[in-house]
This record gives sequence, structure tokens and C-alpha cells, in this order.
Amino acid sequence: MTAHPADDPFAHLHNEDYARPFEQRMATSKTLVTLAGRETISLDGQWHMTLDLFDEGLRQCWFALDEMPPSQWATPRDYEIEAGELVPVPSCWNVLKPEWTYFEGAAWYTRWLDWEPLAGRERTILSFGAANYAAMVFLNGIHIGSHKGGSTPFCIEATGHLQPGRNRLQVYVANRRRPDSVPMHHIDWFNYGGLYREVALLHLPQVFIRYVSAALTGDGSAVRFSMSLSSPVAGTADVEIAELGLRISLPLVDGEGELTVPVPLTCWSPVTPKLYDVRFAFATDEVTERIGFRTIKTRGTEILLNGSPIWLKGVCVHEDDLKLGKVSSEADIRRRFRHAKELGCNFLRLAHYPHHDLVARIADEEGFLLWAEIPVYWAIDFANPDTLADARNQLSELILRDINRASVIIWGVGNENADTDARLAFMGELAATAKQLDPSRLTSAACLINRERFTIEDRLAAHLDVIGLNEYFGWYEPDFSGLDRLLANSNPDRPVIISETGADAVPGHRGAGRMLFTEDWQAEFYRQQFRRIAATPFIAGLAAWLLYDFRTERRQTGFQRGFNRKGLIETDKVTRKLAFEALADCYRNKGPSPS
Repeated sequence: MTAHPADDPFAHLHNEDYARPFEQRMATSKTLVTLAGRETISLDGQWHMTLDLFDEGLRQCWFALDEMPPSQWATPRDYEIEAGELVPVPSCWNVLKPEWTYFEGAAWYTRWLDWEPLAGRERTILSFGAANYAAMVFLNGIHIGSHKGGSTPFCIEATGHLQPGRNRLQVYVANRRRPDSVPMHHIDWFNYGGLYREVALLHLPQVFIRYVSAALTGDGSAVRFSMSLSSPVAGTADVEIAELGLRISLPLVDGEGELTVPVPLTCWSPVTPKLYDVRFAFATDEVTERIGFRTIKTRGTEILLNGSPIWLKGVCVHEDDLKLGKVSSEADIRRRFRHAKELGCNFLRLAHYPHHDLVARIADEEGFLLWAEIPVYWAIDFANPDTLADARNQLSELILRDINRASVIIWGVGNENADTDARLAFMGELAATAKQLDPSRLTSAACLINRERFTIEDRLAAHLDVIGLNEYFGWYEPDFSGLDRLLANSNPDRPVIISETGADAVPGHRGAGRMLFTEDWQAEFYRQQFRRIAATPFIAGLAAWLLYDFRTERRQTGFQRGFNRKGLIETDKVTRKLAFEALADCYRNKGPSPS
């Protein structure tokens, strides 16, 4: 591929269709490959990065340029790999230099990798944990795949494009906000950019295991095992749980197989987070998952875990860190769970996009329940079929990534979206997709209320298992009388979770009564809220908004200064506000939930 026609070296200046060729070969949920128990080659570390405000890299085909030093150039160029900044991957560019803090645009990442063919490993896959928001991948000057969606994993096949020895890998990443993306351009968190999750290389056989799952049937009497291969071949796979002395043969037709088998096991719960090592093998390929087995369903307005009612004592969490941005380290994730445990939680809502895959894996170990969601947030372009395809793909990638995580009990398909016919069709389709891919979990969304009748009422609720309700009575609405009226007027036929409620507070700011932004009012807010919530039979849980303060440029009062201050803990993730202990008292007084 050449940079531009030889007879017109400046053709790119007038080509506004420059991106179209690279919007082909999109990585989707259908190309996702499980990493579970597999040996991978990490591509994390130092990469060269060059900011690209005007998409000159796509216009001028920077990926196709050779690596000659400037002293050997026949004509001037606008790009040189070695001139790029050395940056760590994973990272968010916004936290690397002060002048990059608010940068929204594109950047080019480049690194070199050594590769040699391996006998019996004919396929090579590049795996990306996430890149916000659009990514295009180039190998040795050739475009090999692209992806949309800022928080879900994707895989791109490099087979046939790698050459023995040194190879050049380049990734274009753009975090521009767009009205037709998911989320759209109007959001209430910080728009970090970059290759901010891990990058790895996998060597796989010609026919390999794409993904596997194992889950209890709805009645808890048996385990349903399934496998999907990379090719539509027939054969038999082996599934083994050594601890239970279980080994079964799983027949595969056209690369797919499913088998339900009675298995005596200990159910996973927050009290007993029991995990089993489950080995799946086909021919020369195998993967191993640590899986907990439990059932989750609803009965009237109750949520049942392993057949018993459970009340969800929760808190919402954003991926946001003063030093790391949206990057999540294992230490940071474990700190979140430690604080949630000290708060008395058994439940977290992962707002408002898929979090790092380690979150659910650690939640499995620690015994936390999770609401995981995609960023169908506010005014999505609901009438746009491309936007729906984007949202459906993000949801599918999230579900396939976390299909074996016992901790995940709810797939969230939206948050605070205006009730229109287009929105109902869009989100109804997402709820149906979730059920098609994973009938073993619940679906929910932060729904609306009927302001005329003042009841919990949203047409979308008919498509959901659980109604999410974001309400801020006592904060955005001056007193709690509206909440009393709303709860008294409502009679839902399914469980309600208060999916958000909270009040801003600046650490150290004190004052009596309803004085805004004081620690005192934030603490009293939760006492007043919880007294009403806990006494309402149809409410099955609360996800307080939220654990830590976080960046959001929408918030620009003297108290906020670019942060949402509703955290129970300050941005340093150390300083607790009075409301932390106030809510912890509420959760303690609610008593334990049966498991």
C-alpha cells in the first residue's frame, strides 16, 4: 500500500474519506478468544507514541512508511517513529504529561516484536484488553483489523502477516467523542484515551478453542458445559473438574457443543465463594477456568441467590485514579474490594462501562456480587442502526469475556435514557441479546419514573428482570417527601434496586442541617434514604453513588472543580468522609443476607 498516488503527493489534503478503508475488517465478539489459563506473550511495556490531532497518520498512511532515519530521506516527511514519546502500555495519555491532560484525538503507538513460527501453533492472535475508543491495528505496514468500543476486549488475527524476526506493530487509537458512539459525546465522567489495558500475543493451533462456559441450570440440579471452536469442525472435547473426579466427553458439531450433566458441588456465594478449576481440551488446545457455580433468579419482587432471598448492600465504582487515570492495577482493584467489605457491601455496580476483567475474577475470589454494564448512557443515537450494532457488540464482548464469573449477576443495558419509541426498541434489543447469550443472569437498566403519576414506571421494565432506579431525593430535589410519595405510589411486579443515590461532600467541609457539600449532610442523607429504602418491600438492594470521588469536567463549582464529590472516600482513596461510617452503620443494621 502506498502513501498516496505518485502523481499527486498531496492528495491526502483533499480526501475526507480517508478513514473508510480502515473501517473494514472489524474485530467483534465473534473474533474474541478466551485467554483463560493460556500462555501469552506480553506486549506491555514501552511503546513509541505520537499524538495525531488531524488524523494525518491515516491521511498520509504513516503505517506504510519505512523506518529510514531523516538523514536518508529523499523528501521531507511529517512523521518519524523514533521521534515519538516513549510511553508505558497500558496507560492513559491524559496522565502522562500536564499538556496532554485534556487531549481528545488520536495517537499512534508503535513497538517491535520478535516472532518465530512454532510447530503445532499455526495461528497467531493479538489480544487487546481495551483501547479507548476506536482502534486500528497495522502490522508491518498492513492494516489487519479495527475495533470500536472503549472498554471491551478485542482480538485480531496476525497469522500470515508476521515474518520471522523483527516485526513492526502499530496501533492507532482515537478517543474523540461522537454523537453516534456508545457512549455518545455527552457523558459525566472523564474521557481518558489510550491503550490502557494489557496487550498480548497468543500462539494457537490451526483449530483452537474460542470460548467455553460452565454454569448451573436454573433449578441448580446440573451443570451446562459449552464450547465454541474457531472453525466449524466435528469432534469431541474433554471437560474435567479434577477436584470432583469428573471427566466428561463433550460432542462438537460444526465447532459448537453443549452438554448438561448432574454434578454434586458446593454452590458459590458471598459467604462461601467456592471456585473449581475446570479444564476444557480439544485436540492439542486447552483452557482452564476457575469457576463458581450458583443460581440467580427473581421471584416476585425478590432476588434469589441459590434459591434464597438476598438483599444487595452495594456501592457504585468508576475506574478513575489521580495517577493512573482509567488504568486498573491489581492492587487498586483489591483496595476497592477491601473498602467495599469495610463498608459492609456484598454488591458493586461497575459504572458505567465494562471494567477490567480482573475485577470480576477477584470478586469471584472475594465473594462480591456485581452489576456489569455497557455505556448506553443518556442520549444515545437510538435511531441509528450502526449505533445499535456498536452497543450490541460491546454487550456481547462483555458477556463472552465474563461468562464464567459467578460474581456477575446482572447485565446492565442502559442508564437514565429518555423514554422514546426508538430507545425502547434499541434497549429491548439489547436485553434480548443478553438473554440469548446468557439466560443464566439477570438484566437491568437504570429506568425512569412517571412524573405525572409519580410512580416507578418505564416501558422498558417489561424487558428487564430487575428495575434499576437512580434517585437523588434530598440532594437534587430539596427534601425526601418526593421519595415517600414515589415509594407509596409504586407497585412494581419485579425487584427494584436503587442503582444510584448520593450527595456531594467536600472533605472537612462541615455544617448543620441541609447545608450543601458538607460531610454532615451527606451522612444524614444516607440515614434518611436508607430508612425509607430498607422499609420498602419491593426494593431488593442499594448501590450507593459512590465509593470514590472521580474526575468529570461537567462539574465546575468551587466545591467540585472538575470532580464528582459524591464519593464516600476522597480521590486519594484514603480519606473517608462521615458518610462512609453512616452507610456502614445502615448496612450493619440491615443484618446479614442468607446465602
